[in-house]
Amino acid sequence: MNTKINRRSILAGSAAAVLAPGAALMPGQAGAQAWPNKPIRWVVPYTAGGLTDSVTRLTLEKMNVGQTFVVDNKPGANSLIGAEMVANATPDGYTFLTVIAAHAANKTLYEGKLKFDPVASFAPVSLVGIAPIMILVSNDMPVKNVGELIEYAKKNPGKISFGSSGVGAAAHLSTELIMQVTGTKMVHVPYKGTAPALADLMSGNLQLLLDVPIGTMSQVRAGKARALAMMSKERVPGAEEVPTIVESGGPLIESSSWVMFMAPAKTPKDIVDKLGAEVAKAVKDEALRKRLAEQAVIPVGATPAETAKFLNDEVEKWRKVITTAGVKIDA
Repeated sequence: MNTKINRRSILAGSAAAVLAPGAALMPGQAGAQAWPNKPIRWVVPYTAGGLTDSVTRLTLEKMNVGQTFVVDNKPGANSLIGAEMVANATPDGYTFLTVIAAHAANKTLYEGKLKFDPVASFAPVSLVGIAPIMILVSNDMPVKNVGELIEYAKKNPGKISFGSSGVGAAAHLSTELIMQVTGTKMVHVPYKGTAPALADLMSGNLQLLLDVPIGTMSQVRAGKARALAMMSKERVPGAEEVPTIVESGGPLIESSSWVMFMAPAKTPKDIVDKLGAEVAKAVKDEALRKRLAEQAVIPVGATPAETAKFLNDEVEKWRKVITTAGVKIDA
């Protein structure tokens, strides 16, 4: 799906957009053709309307580099189709990619099976925002907080079924992390997306589900499921009524999905730095911060160097979880 982004129309809910025309000279480009001088393609490897797509569009709408951003949704294969497309793109500053936490896990899950490297094939631009994972239980579960959930799981090994949007998803690996830290054993039931997993949780067919608040918080507020905690140090804007995992009687285990902007490896550093600075500027905008808070996303706007470190740390974090749990995925 190709969609153009417009500063006014995004705020009005439109799918297309055109940012202000013109182009600024990059450092060292005096006398040469400036970047950008044509539309910039932005690949989102997920369907339109979800967290990744929404955060991308909202952020790009606030970034002004003098050209049009064209969002291209390329879902499929756990984001691998879109990621490979960008990895193979010419690194000229006219193709970029949005990734989420699954991208860091893919480094281990698909090691030796891909035609590109989830880390080495890209140049990090900016960590845009973080969406902490929320712990939900069915209304039938006899627990009121995370402390009681852990106690119940220890007394009933293998009797709690937990859902996820798929093998290797943040929801799956976050639950594996909880089991490893607490010494509990629960049964994974993978689904094709969060929606069917949430439906089974609300009907009582599942006992536990971990996922980001967007898409789940409305059901919690409607009383169809219970949110025990957020896997974060502090309460999250947009879901302030949900306690942190420590406040809920559990250990400090942090986990989140996140939204990160990437470029093909070898994209000129001045272009990457310029875009990184634009993201940092964008996430300071109060209107954008309000829209992100509505989705329980914490704005970040990290530099390219900070983003690279964050990604490497996430890769190692999930590598340990995946190898310890023996998670396998078909390539």
